[in-house]
Amino acid sequence: MPKLTEKSWDKKFEKEIYEAWKRSRKYKFDEKSDKPIYSIDTPPPYVNTPVHIGQATTYVLMDFFARFRRMLGYNVLFPFGLDRNGLPIEIAAEKRFNVKLHELPREEALKLCEKILAESSEKTAETFLKLGISFNSWEFGDEIGDAYMTDSPSYRALTQATFIELWNKGLIYEDKKITNYCPGCRTTIADSEIAYDERETTFNEIIFRVKETGEEIIIGTTRPELICSCGMVIFHPDDARYKHLDGKTAITPIYEKEVPIRAHPLASMEKGTGLVMMCSAGDTSDIRFFMEMKLKPVIAINQDGRMNENAGFLKGLTVKEARQRIIEELKKRKLLVKQTRVMHRVPICERSKDEIEFIELPEFYLKQVDFKEEMKKLAYELEFFAPESRQILLNWIDSISIDWPISRRRYYATEIPLWYCKKCNYVVVPEKGKYYQPWRERAHIEACPKCGSKEFRGEERVFDTWFDSSNSPLYILGYERNKEFFNKAFPCTLRPQGKEIVRTWLYYTLLKAYLLTKKPAFRHAWINYHIVDEHGRKMSKSLGNVIDPLEVIEKFGAESFRLWAAVEGDLTKGDFRCSFERIEGAKKTLTKLWNIARFISNFEEPKKSEVELSESDKWIIAEVNELVKLAREKYEKYDFHSPAIKIKHFIWETFASHYIELAKQRAYNSDAIFSEKQSKAAKYTLHYVLKKILLLMHPIIPFITYRIYRELYGMEIDALPFPEADEEIKSMIKTEEIEKINSEIWKVKKEAGLSLRDSVKELVLPEKFKSIEKELIAMHKAEKISYNSENKIYVKVR
Repeated sequence: MPKLTEKSWDKKFEKEIYEAWKRSRKYKFDEKSDKPIYSIDTPPPYVNTPVHIGQATTYVLMDFFARFRRMLGYNVLFPFGLDRNGLPIEIAAEKRFNVKLHELPREEALKLCEKILAESSEKTAETFLKLGISFNSWEFGDEIGDAYMTDSPSYRALTQATFIELWNKGLIYEDKKITNYCPGCRTTIADSEIAYDERETTFNEIIFRVKETGEEIIIGTTRPELICSCGMVIFHPDDARYKHLDGKTAITPIYEKEVPIRAHPLASMEKGTGLVMMCSAGDTSDIRFFMEMKLKPVIAINQDGRMNENAGFLKGLTVKEARQRIIEELKKRKLLVKQTRVMHRVPICERSKDEIEFIELPEFYLKQVDFKEEMKKLAYELEFFAPESRQILLNWIDSISIDWPISRRRYYATEIPLWYCKKCNYVVVPEKGKYYQPWRERAHIEACPKCGSKEFRGEERVFDTWFDSSNSPLYILGYERNKEFFNKAFPCTLRPQGKEIVRTWLYYTLLKAYLLTKKPAFRHAWINYHIVDEHGRKMSKSLGNVIDPLEVIEKFGAESFRLWAAVEGDLTKGDFRCSFERIEGAKKTLTKLWNIARFISNFEEPKKSEVELSESDKWIIAEVNELVKLAREKYEKYDFHSPAIKIKHFIWETFASHYIELAKQRAYNSDAIFSEKQSKAAKYTLHYVLKKILLLMHPIIPFITYRIYRELYGMEIDALPFPEADEEIKSMIKTEEIEKINSEIWKVKKEAGLSLRDSVKELVLPEKFKSIEKELIAMHKAEKISYNSENKIYVKVR
């Protein structure tokens, strides 16, 4: 009777295993171990309900890395983290409770965010547990390897400590600049948080007047509401139509403001009329132009997205209302020549999708422009997987033109730890090591050291969420709270992440770690692409094509999803197509592996000293050892796709269809055709190959390999080392030759109307296969075998 009593692998087996793993804390990180450390800078995912299929896939792949490195003998640091700060949390709370947080008392706004987090955090943890992710711990704490949340007091204390350290180094300053502002989120955002969208708008051709000549000139714009902030009119230096205007003065319509007319290469001869009105903050090019030309900006839009006193009669209107109102006024005064509907590339907030405005606000900035060259050097020090992903980072570094605005005017995030003397505005910077909430706490000094006043005002702004998230490698390695371990373990080994946040999470982490430690934050960067649907479309709720990983687990089990993630495609090369059909397809290989293992479990495993290997045994052992070498080489480069494809083919074709069919009769030896040593050799080889397959596949499909190994060999596979290839065993037979012989015989039988079990009169084979004659006779039911020296194959049916 087989040791595997169940006839097939069932997803219900997974629950018992992952619950036992969780109870036993078997993957707990051992800080005192002498093993080399392999640390994974786990991206703390925003708490989504449900977990996004892309997050699930990325974490499954990370688990491949962690399990493989444990098998190589590393002490693997693989903590579970949850990113619980920032705008996505607040936006989710506003949608859920149908409120605007800025209209609520701060305490009440925070409580609504906490309600959202309590529900979604539990669901996120449940999904990852069921997927078989081997995190060090599922318990939240402050020890190395414990699960962590970015809104915990210890994590926020670290964020504030990094701010204090960078402030004391003179790398952070406050300045009033024109910056990106999202009216929907009501806060400053960084360039890295801007996306672009093609939106339909109106291109308006408007009459300006030249002061010196009285002539009318036509200027096209999509932002007529910003005429009030116009600082200059420009044309291209090569544009002969307007060279006579250089040095003259334009008078803006309605506002009658005088502005200079100049030749400048920023204007395009082909776009619009060739004349451009440069406004203080229409877009990023306007902002750079005003800085270059040393023009004083006029800001016409307030923080609430409404026009201010600089907009005159438009004051109090939203931007869209103001646009419509000024168009009406231009028409009334016969100053609007023409309107054309056009598609326009507009900057939008990547979270709220509101169009970005540019507003002058005081914010805190972290210096980055001064360090662009150092960051490029760091980019080349990192080992990227795939190597071409490095260019994404380099392109972003090249695009940086302003320092990083790190302050935000929101609520659910880490507070900026500063107080100000109410009398002299002296800035109070606290000591590192505690979590401070200046908006609700008193300053931690009694009197102002400058003027002696005892009254202080706490800072109300918070940090950009990336200022928090960029601490992840510092936090998991114990920066500030476990200096001995940090000095031993830093830099982190691996940063795994998506390509879309190279410009944010990867870049900001490198920048911050460099400014604090003068070292790169990690040694390897593994960059993955997107998960798309069957038709290549991005998954979104509006399209109705979102797949919930928990639904996948419920339908097919975690192992089907994990195997799909390995064999479907190379995530470092392109997008991943995901569908229930594709995931269900992976389940067939699990069934095949179980069936193979169940068959082999019929036989006790002999000792090596008891066997006499046949040429076919040597052939399949040599084949599986080639897989061992390939898997080791590719796994170390984070490529689990290539080996998984080859192992899958090996399981189905080479091993099951060819070797097992060839060795089956020898293993049973019912008719005593083979000697005891020859029969035991077949059993030995079957177990040898199965063990190798289970070990190779364990990082990818840990549940089924764990169960089979435990049932057949009484050992826990995740405690075993990665297999070594046995280089001593060679074979004169090649896989393609075996496959060719078997395929030819099966083909002839089929054409003759015979089943594969029917006998044939004679096989004529190449001379080299004489060594496995008895096996071929038993496999194909041949009455006779003869040989030729021409490497030809003949089958005589009758």
